[in-house]
Amino acid sequence: MKLAADIKKRRQDKPVLLMTHLVLGYPSLDVNREVIRQMAENGVDCIELQIPFSEPMADGPVILQANQKALAAGLRVADCFAFAAGVIAEFPRINFLFMTYYNIVFRYGEKAFIRRAAEIGIRGFIVPDLPPEEGETYLQLSQQSGLAPIMFFTPTSSDERMRYVAGRGGGFVYCVARRGVTGQHTVMDANLENYLARCRRATDLPLALGFGISSRQDVAMLEGRADMAVIGTATIRLVDDRGPEAVGPFIAGLLGA
Repeated sequence: MKLAADIKKRRQDKPVLLMTHLVLGYPSLDVNREVIRQMAENGVDCIELQIPFSEPMADGPVILQANQKALAAGLRVADCFAFAAGVIAEFPRINFLFMTYYNIVFRYGEKAFIRRAAEIGIRGFIVPDLPPEEGETYLQLSQQSGLAPIMFFTPTSSDERMRYVAGRGGGFVYCVARRGVTGQHTVMDANLENYLARCRRATDLPLALGFGISSRQDVAMLEGRADMAVIGTATIRLVDDRGPEAVGPFIAGLLGA
């Protein structure tokens, strides 16, 4: 089942879905695997597997440091593919996505990267530094391989821009909650509510809201406004502070379990 259809089917049974994020290799692949297990067992629907990059421009200091430490430990793209293949086989209920920056895809080779991702069961890609105007072959190859190239809406996007961007992507649209980088808290106010309403009018694809979501209250505020909440920095901080065993209860709490 294609990603958008799967998300819409899951939404029939849940008021809002949950997508989480981790940086591969930070603090280690063994810890990554345990974190994924706890996420999977506590109701997560999609997981972003970030392939580390030296200059992750959309990420705040917590995720930036995680990228740098994973690279310093010697993690390579081949390690990321091998790890992803293993967890996809182990947790088939989860939609796994690769998140990275375009230089990684370019250096590996677009065709080879997308082909290998399809072979192991990745469902889509999140590449925040590649606008659709500059990613024609990436978009075509992704769609031809049955993988979803996730596009972005931002609060500064015009209605026309939103419609254009959504028409180039698939799976869902990642709605960036505010200007800036990941890790700062987001609050629901009239501006955010109006922005989400504009996002909804611009596309029939599911909407995922990220940047600054970290609590049950944050997730609940999206019910009826978005299809999926994205949790990133919060889980990395949690693992740093309390270890991977704290992730399961945290995820369950986000979903009100």
